[in-house]
Amino acid sequence: MPSRAGTTRLVIVESPAKAKTISGYLGPGYVVEASFGHVRDLPRNAAEVPAAYEDKPWARLGVDVDNGFAALYVVSPDRKKQITKLKSLAKEVDEIFLATDEDREGEAIAWHLVETLKPKVPVKRMVFHEITKPAIQAAVANPREIDRDLVDAQEARRILDRLYGYEVSPVLWRKVRSGLSAGRVQSVATRIVVERERQRMAFRTAEYWDILATLAVANPGEGPRNFNATLIALNGDRIATGKDFEPTTGRVKPGAGVVHLDSSGARGLAARLDGRPFTVTRVEEKPYRRRPYAPFITSTLQQEAARKLRFSSQQTMRTAQRLYENGYITYMRTDSVNLSETAIAAARRQIVELYGERSVPPEPRRYTGKVKNAQEAHEAIRPAGDNFRTPGEVAKELSAEEFKLYELIWRRTIASQMTDAVGSSVSVRIRALSSAGEEADFGASGKTITDPGFLRAYVESSDDENAEAEDAERRLPTLVKDQPLTADELAAQGHHTQPPSRYTEASLVKALEELGIGRPSTYASIMQTIQDRGYVAKRGQAMIPTFLAFAVIGLLERHYPRLIDYDFTASMENELDEIAGGEHAAIDFLTSFYFGSTTGAGDQAIAHAGGLKKLVTENLSEIDARSVNSIPLFTDDEGREVVVRVGRYGPYLQRTVPGEQPVPAGEGEEGGGQGDRAPIPEGLAPDELTPEKVHELFLGGGGERKLGEDPATGEPILLKSGRFGPYVSSGERKSSLLRSQSPDSLTFDEALKLLSLPRVIGNDPEGNEVVANNGRYGPYVKRGDEFRSLDSEDKMFTVSLDEALALLAAPKTRQRRAAAPPLREMGNDPLTEKPLVIKDGRFGPYVTDGETNASLRRAQTPEALTLEEASEMLAEKRAKGPAPKKKAAKKAAPAKKTATAAKKTTAAKKTTAAKKTTTAKATTAKKATAKKAAPRKATTGSE
Repeated sequence: MPSRAGTTRLVIVESPAKAKTISGYLGPGYVVEASFGHVRDLPRNAAEVPAAYEDKPWARLGVDVDNGFAALYVVSPDRKKQITKLKSLAKEVDEIFLATDEDREGEAIAWHLVETLKPKVPVKRMVFHEITKPAIQAAVANPREIDRDLVDAQEARRILDRLYGYEVSPVLWRKVRSGLSAGRVQSVATRIVVERERQRMAFRTAEYWDILATLAVANPGEGPRNFNATLIALNGDRIATGKDFEPTTGRVKPGAGVVHLDSSGARGLAARLDGRPFTVTRVEEKPYRRRPYAPFITSTLQQEAARKLRFSSQQTMRTAQRLYENGYITYMRTDSVNLSETAIAAARRQIVELYGERSVPPEPRRYTGKVKNAQEAHEAIRPAGDNFRTPGEVAKELSAEEFKLYELIWRRTIASQMTDAVGSSVSVRIRALSSAGEEADFGASGKTITDPGFLRAYVESSDDENAEAEDAERRLPTLVKDQPLTADELAAQGHHTQPPSRYTEASLVKALEELGIGRPSTYASIMQTIQDRGYVAKRGQAMIPTFLAFAVIGLLERHYPRLIDYDFTASMENELDEIAGGEHAAIDFLTSFYFGSTTGAGDQAIAHAGGLKKLVTENLSEIDARSVNSIPLFTDDEGREVVVRVGRYGPYLQRTVPGEQPVPAGEGEEGGGQGDRAPIPEGLAPDELTPEKVHELFLGGGGERKLGEDPATGEPILLKSGRFGPYVSSGERKSSLLRSQSPDSLTFDEALKLLSLPRVIGNDPEGNEVVANNGRYGPYVKRGDEFRSLDSEDKMFTVSLDEALALLAAPKTRQRRAAAPPLREMGNDPLTEKPLVIKDGRFGPYVTDGETNASLRRAQTPEALTLEEASEMLAEKRAKGPAPKKKAAKKAAPAKKTATAAKKTTAAKKTTAAKKTTTAKATTAKKATAKKAAPRKATTGSE
C-alpha cells in the first residue's frame, strides 16, 4: 500500500526478520525498522539504576511502592544504539506506526516506544495476526490508538512479578542457597513437578494377575477367526485391576469387592479352564463417532510438537516465531480456538481439492475454547493467508524443523473443518465353566471405522505412549449370543501397578493451562526457567525435580503456602485480565497484594495476612534452615532416620539414631561421629532413593566402613564419605582417595599408604623439609612455599629426595595448549555486527563475540542455539557489565636497609616467628582440649 504523496511513515516492529518481511509488503514512503524487542524495563541490577535514584530506598525494587507503585524504567544498555537510530528516524518522518505484536506484551512495547522516543509527529497503533500483504495493508489502513488498559495489565504483571521475585528470592538465599529465585508462576510450576515426584516416592507397587484367552469361532465368515479376550470376573466378582490398589500401600482398596488373583491362582484357573467350552453371553454394538480436534492454540501446539516431533517448548516457540515472521502462519501466542471466516473458507476449499466434497460438513465448524479467560477475539494458530499453502508447496523454502511444525499446523487446521470419523464399536462378554464349577467371564471389544473423516488428515497423539491411536481398528469376528467358541490358548499374565507418570513439558503446560495459571506468552519461558534455576532436570522427555526444588518448595509450603496456592495464583491471572478489560484499577490490585489492603481488588487471604511485605519480613525468623534443607526419606531396619540434606555442595544422605543431636554446620562434614553420610550420585532421581539403593550408597563409598586397624597405633582405619568425596581416616589422620581409586575396591594396604601422606621425603642441604602430597590439582612435592607437580600419583610414594630437589630446582614451566577450534560459527550478531562463535570452555560451551562471553544454559546445545538467542544472551551479559574488581591493597615502599640492618631484621623475624609458633601451638592445644570438653550444639544455619 503506497504512502500518501509526500508522506513518509516509520513502521516499528520487534525483530529484524519481521521488519524485512513487512517492508516487502509496503510501497515507497515507508521505513520499517526493528526495536529488537523490549526497549525499557525495570533495572536489572544496581548498575542500571540512574544516579538520581541511587539514594532512594525503593531503587532496589525499581518500584516506588509508597507512591502508587510508580515504576522506574531504564533503557536497556544494548538497546541504546537502536533507540538513538529510531529517534533520528522519528525526526525525519510524518507519521509513526507501531506494529508490535497484538498481545499485551506487544501493546506495552508500543507504549514504551512512545515514552522513550517522545515523537513530535502523530503516532498510530497497527495490529495484525498474520504477516501477509493483505493483512499488513489492512492494518495500515485501519490503525487505532494504544490500548492503555492492556498496557496497565502488562505493567501490573511486570511489577507483580518484580515484587514477588525480589521479596521472596532473598528468603531462599538466606535459608537454602544463594542465587536462587522464586517466581509467581515458576514456583507453582515447580511445586506441581515436586508433588508428582512425592507421589512416586510414596508409591508402592502391587502385583495382580488375569488370564488372556485366544478364542476361535468355527465359521468366521468375512471376519477374523481368532480374537483375544481377557478375564474380567470370577463367580460374579470383578477381577482386580490396577485402579483397585492403593498407591501408597500396594494393597487392595477397602471395600473394592474384587478378586485379587496371584500367580498360582491365575495359572491354576487357566489349567481348570483348559479344554472347557466357551459361550458368548452378550453382544452390544454401538455407533462410533469422533469429532475433529480444535485448531491449535499456544499450549496445544507445544503439547503436540512435544509428542509428535519431540520438540521442547522453547524449540517449538522459536520455530513458530520464524514461521510467523516470514509469513507462513498466524500469530503463535494465542489462547483462542476461533478461525476467521476467511480461514474457514480457505480450509473448506482445500479439503474439497484434496479429499473430496464428502469430507466437508454441510456447515462450517466453530469451536469454543476451554481455557479460562481466553481472548476469543484473536485467532487460533493456522497457515497464513486467504489460500493455505500445502506442506509440499513450502517444503523447499523451510528448514527441516520449520517444515515439520508447519505441516503439523496445516494438518490440524484442515482436520478441524472436516467431517466426523464414524464407525461402530462392539463389546462382547463370554463365559466358561471351569472343571471345578467356577464361572469365569471374559470380555473383548472391537472398533471398526467405516468413514475416517478428519482422521485422513490428522490423528492426535497421547501423553500415554501405550495408548491406542484414535484411528486404530480392532476387528472382531461376527458374533451372536449363545455362539460356542473354543480356546486355542489360555495364558496367565501378571501385571504391576505403575506410579503416576512424570510430567513432560507438554503435560506440565497442559496442567498449568487447566489450572488457569500463566498465559500463552509465558509457558515456554517457564519451562526453561525452572530448568535453568536447577529446580528441574530432564531425562528424555520426563521432568525430574531436584532435591534443591524439594527444599525450596518445602520452605514455601510451610511458611508462605498462599504464594504457591493454585487457586490464588489463578485468581491473580483473573484480576490481571479484569485490569486488561478496564474493570479494575492496577493500583488497587498491587496495593492489596503487597500491603494487604482490604479495599479494592486482591486476594483477601493475603490481605488479612498483612500482604507480601509483612509476610516475608515477619516470618523470616521462624524459618529453621536445617529443617527446610532436610527431606525425610524413611527409617531403616536399625531404627536410623534417613534424610536427604541439601548442602552448600549439593545433596547428600545422612542417617542418624532418633534423638541424636545433628552435626552443626561446618563441623563433622565428613560424616564421622554423629550420623553417617553418603553422597548422592548426580542424575539419580528422588524416587530412585529406595531403601535398597540407600543401603547400597552407604556401603559403596558413603557412610563409614572399617578396613582394619593400623599396626603402628592400633587405631581403626575407616573409609568415610565427606563433602569433598570419599576419604580414609585413623585417629587424627585423614587422606582423600586418589582419582584412580574407588571406594568399592579400596584395600587395607592402599588405605595405609594414603594415611602416610603427606610423606616427608627428607631435608635439603639447608635443612628445609621436603614433602610429597596430593592436592586439588594433583600430586606434588613441596619445600616451604615452592611447589612442583608430579607426573603420576604413584610418584608421591616413590619419589626420592634427589628427584624432588631436581624438580624444585628446575624453573616453573607452563605449557600453553593450542587454542581449540570453535564448536560452531554462527554468523554476525544482528546488534553489533561482530562474528559470533560457540566455544568449549572449562565450564562448558559458551557463545562469544571476542569481547563478551555467555555460557549456554542447561537445556541449550551448540547445535540448536539460534543466532537470535545468542545475540540476546550476549546483550544481557553486556547489560550486567563487568564483575567488580577487588581493589588491591597498596604496598608501602620498602625502606632502604644497610646489610647489617637487614641481617638484624632477619634474625629478629626468626626469633619472633619462633615465639609465635610456640604460642600458636599452645593455643591450639588449649582449644583442642576445650573443644573435646565442650558439648556439641545444634545449628540452625543453612548448609
